[in-house]
Amino acid sequence: MSGSASIVGAGIFGASLAYRLARDGWRVTLYERHEPGHAGAASGGDSRLLRYAHGSEGWYTRSAWRARELWRELEVETGQELLVESGIAWFARSESGWEAESERVLRAEGIPVERLEPDAARDLFPSFEPGDLRFVLWEPSAGVLGARAATLATVEAAERAGVRLINDVVRPGTVQADLVVWAAGAWLQELLDVPIRVTKQDTLYFAADGWGTPPVPAWVDYDQAIYGHGDLDGLGVKAAPDAEGPPFDPEHGERIVSAGTEQAARAYLAERFPALRDAPLTHAVVCQYALTTDTNFVLARRPGSEREWILGGGSGHGFKHGPALAEYAARVVTGQEEPEEQFGLGPRERRPSLRTAGTT
Repeated sequence: MSGSASIVGAGIFGASLAYRLARDGWRVTLYERHEPGHAGAASGGDSRLLRYAHGSEGWYTRSAWRARELWRELEVETGQELLVESGIAWFARSESGWEAESERVLRAEGIPVERLEPDAARDLFPSFEPGDLRFVLWEPSAGVLGARAATLATVEAAERAGVRLINDVVRPGTVQADLVVWAAGAWLQELLDVPIRVTKQDTLYFAADGWGTPPVPAWVDYDQAIYGHGDLDGLGVKAAPDAEGPPFDPEHGERIVSAGTEQAARAYLAERFPALRDAPLTHAVVCQYALTTDTNFVLARRPGSEREWILGGGSGHGFKHGPALAEYAARVVTGQEEPEEQFGLGPRERRPSLRTAGTT
């Protein structure tokens, strides 16, 4: 089956799906109200983690591992380095928590993973204090994606595959095609009745010598809801408190870092990486999450329409999955496969977050 397809939103979800459908023989138009990779997009910014640990959720683990393969294929096609395999260290406080569940699934899937003694992490970071950690879960094949660069590379690959990119604001009822997919990220809330809420999130960067990534890995503290990585491309050491922020309008909201964010980040850095205690703040970035209640993605038919679909709800962990999610979504929206129930528009309940424990 093939025909005409219109994708609304050129973030990583929409651009990846447009690229996939074009390669499958569809005539694809990709709409974007701003520019691909613009500063206000969840797919903008400088970096996103590519990790395979997802607690007990095997679907996401397999998706992230497949995404790694597809990101590498895109690198070959474009001649760009998009993924830096620096490794990722998870800081675990329990033998039965997120990290232990992740380890079990990773080993079952044959994905590289190691369990390290807390003190062993001193060899990974220039400065490290294990504190109350029980162990460190080490993902050697994980790393950091250049988010804006990866988004632009995906859009450019899509255009080479025949996708027509149109800079315009479109709304329901104005798009004509055999297949329409609404993948507008945080802007979905403005266009359709979808089960997502948009929150403001702050990311901070600190100056520190000797903290380049690589060799310094990325890191995640699931229970304390914070993550980061070393200095990548001279941007500084990234520290991103991951607790859900206040409601946010992605189009008109003020992109000013919330009071208390720097204090929270510094308090964590001082505890875990003492040498960064007084590191100068170089800059801060405000972005947003488009969150579902259970942090599962949304992939469902638009109610009342057989030819229109909704793809979104990245929930702060979606970027890494882009090309693999598109591969799956293409099968679903073209009728080759039924969507997983967990991605539907029906009621959702709170559950362990697929990002960190920073839920409200």
